[in-house]
Amino acid sequence: MRHAWIALLVPFGLALDAAAQTGPALTDQQQLGRRLYTQSCLVCHTRPQITAGLYGPPLSRESAGGQTETMRAFISEGTPRMPAFKHHFAPAEIDAIVQYLKTVPKPAAPGGKAGVGESPVD
Repeated sequence: MRHAWIALLVPFGLALDAAAQTGPALTDQQQLGRRLYTQSCLVCHTRPQITAGLYGPPLSRESAGGQTETMRAFISEGTPRMPAFKHHFAPAEIDAIVQYLKTVPKPAAPGGKAGVGESPVD
């Protein structure tokens, strides 16, 4: 029975790995940013289920008007609805998150249109 589960999961894992490699290759800094984003930001800035609500806006290269310094300030200083991460992340880690976000396309809104007003400062 155990071997059957492994046989089922291995192709699934290979498919996920192949899907992750279809986009442009991320630099080491962007990979670090993706890991940190996944660990600390994903919980509020993505939907855990299609029908679930979203606590924070979806983030992308267009968040904060696409301005690197503004993104860095939001992450460092926080907002009334978001904690400040300046004591959690080193400046280089905040830069890595920003560089990763610069690789993320703006998500399509329901109906296929890019959502206006979905980034923190739209």
